[in-house]
Amino acid sequence: MATGAPDVVWSPSPDAAASSEIARFARFLRAERGVDLPDDTDYAALHAWSVGDVGAFWAAAADFFGVRFHDAPTAPLGADAMPGADWFPGATLNYAEHALTDGPGRADTDDALVFAREDGIERVVTHAELRDLVGRFRAGLVRAGVGKGDRVVALAPNSVETLVAFLATASLGAIWSSCSPDFGARAVHDRFAQIEPAVLVVVDGYVYNGRTFDIRPTVTALRSQLPTVRETVLVPYLDDAATLDGTTGWAEFTADAAPLAFEPVPFGHPLWVLYSSGTTGLPKGIVHGHGGILLEHLKALRLQSDLGPGDRFFWFTTTGWMMWNYLIGGLLAGATIVLFDGSPAHPDLGALWRLAERHRVKYFGTSAPFIQSCLKAGLRPRDEADLSALRTVGSTGAPLSPEGFEWVGDAVGDDLQIASVSGGTDLCAAFVGGAPTVPVWRGEISCAALGAAVVAYDEKGQELLDEVGELVVTRPMPSMPVMFWNDPDGTRLREAYFDDYPGVWRHGDWVRLTPRGSYVIYGRSDSTLNRGGVRMGTADFYAVVEAVDGVADSLVIDTTELGARSEGALLCFLVLADGTSLDDVEAGLRKTLRTELSPRHVPDRFIVIDAVPRTLNGKKCEVPVKKILAGVAPDKAVSRGALQNPDSLAPFLEMAASG
Repeated sequence: MATGAPDVVWSPSPDAAASSEIARFARFLRAERGVDLPDDTDYAALHAWSVGDVGAFWAAAADFFGVRFHDAPTAPLGADAMPGADWFPGATLNYAEHALTDGPGRADTDDALVFAREDGIERVVTHAELRDLVGRFRAGLVRAGVGKGDRVVALAPNSVETLVAFLATASLGAIWSSCSPDFGARAVHDRFAQIEPAVLVVVDGYVYNGRTFDIRPTVTALRSQLPTVRETVLVPYLDDAATLDGTTGWAEFTADAAPLAFEPVPFGHPLWVLYSSGTTGLPKGIVHGHGGILLEHLKALRLQSDLGPGDRFFWFTTTGWMMWNYLIGGLLAGATIVLFDGSPAHPDLGALWRLAERHRVKYFGTSAPFIQSCLKAGLRPRDEADLSALRTVGSTGAPLSPEGFEWVGDAVGDDLQIASVSGGTDLCAAFVGGAPTVPVWRGEISCAALGAAVVAYDEKGQELLDEVGELVVTRPMPSMPVMFWNDPDGTRLREAYFDDYPGVWRHGDWVRLTPRGSYVIYGRSDSTLNRGGVRMGTADFYAVVEAVDGVADSLVIDTTELGARSEGALLCFLVLADGTSLDDVEAGLRKTLRTELSPRHVPDRFIVIDAVPRTLNGKKCEVPVKKILAGVAPDKAVSRGALQNPDSLAPFLEMAASG
């Protein structure tokens, strides 16, 4: 798949590149480590060194970032294997110490965070206030008997109290996990019950799209199913006077001021548990360690994102998505994090852009679907808001279309870096993304992250250049999971990432590595469309279909069975806008798909549905629907508790039943 270079839509100025944190790191490497780099801003040379000797890279990074080791490591990398890499053996440290200790951007009077809710409530919290709040919540946890290794969980929004509870938990060496309050009781139970929490933090309700939702009935149902919970802390989020029988109010739990302290824990000691999408069976509990997350997020935020003391960092997320864990890492870099809770489209799609104006956001992170929505709505944020503080627009959650890149440059700002990034819950970081010293090409992710050896493999495990293949990582990274919960011998961890190419991480995405060192993600490799030998990711398909007026959402399924001699049907399920019929769009869709993709990728049938099945993390359920249509029993194809909208499976079950 030889391709010409697309247009450069952003390029760093020489002065900006030379003054970036990543250039300062290159100078540090040359002076302090004797690394032979041709130029401070030669990203390719820096990246090649970082993956050529990953132990030396991460040791230098830890030194450069000023990581506070209580016990020094005996080496940066003991066992060098995947799975089973042993990072910084002998070291002890604590993540929360790096977020809360005085330092650049973290003086008492510096702003730690800005909180904004869709209904207009806003709050600024200084570092002095944050430290006081964390000390108080930590004292409450100690009174509740919480110590190292115990679990504290939260059914709570992206709010001040949620962040405080997490930092207090981490300071004790206890283990954190959170779900967004819009999750149903079954979905929350399927996650939290696995890890047997000692303390549960909840809110009385939440706000979304102009409505309020009381979740206390969900909390009551959940508490009855979590017998290990010793204390439930109720945050009066909607109503200051909210109560619930059997709970301790936030004010009471945090009544006692107490000094901060930080429990030194081993580098790989569990920090938090995130969860796989849970499309089949219970969601897998993915466990990340203190040290791995600390180093990975410092690298991602300081070096790749060029964030530093006082910079305002925003990413739209809920507490049920790994981007919340990534966003709060801004504290590690001394940045001021901007927490938003609510709908990104209330009262209109301009709400988050106005938030960026109000709080002088430098790095604005969102999802590719949000950018696509703004594009389709004809929004021009630059005409409605003063975005002069903005330097970078980050995008993740799905591949960003070339048109999305163009829209940012045209409608948001002329000289903005577009940092399309891709990674995942699995390592709570990005494999590929942006850097302040690398250009942005239209429709492409600029580079692999430092320390991330990302290549494309064919079926035989041979590297591909400028051809679509499996995204694999050939060298270990510190934030790869230290384990799956309840997987004592590591069997499920190996099956998830290492069975296909032993010793190499297979991520499950189709990717093309270009001769420029940039990347194009084509969607999940297990739901790819392969028609007449022409292989295409679903992201390409959706970019065409969902750009058509009248199409609100879509799901494409190639029903061809693996290894079959003949192709199955290609089915496109459509969610249509109000007042639109299939007759209004089908002919145009067929013509557009034939022209923009290929004749092979014109569906055999278009079928109208009410909603696309999505996981709680918002991902389209392509593989589970394909399994259902192939006759797999529904409960084996997907766990209903893992879906935002379980009723959306109905039309697919009917199709399967009718043969």
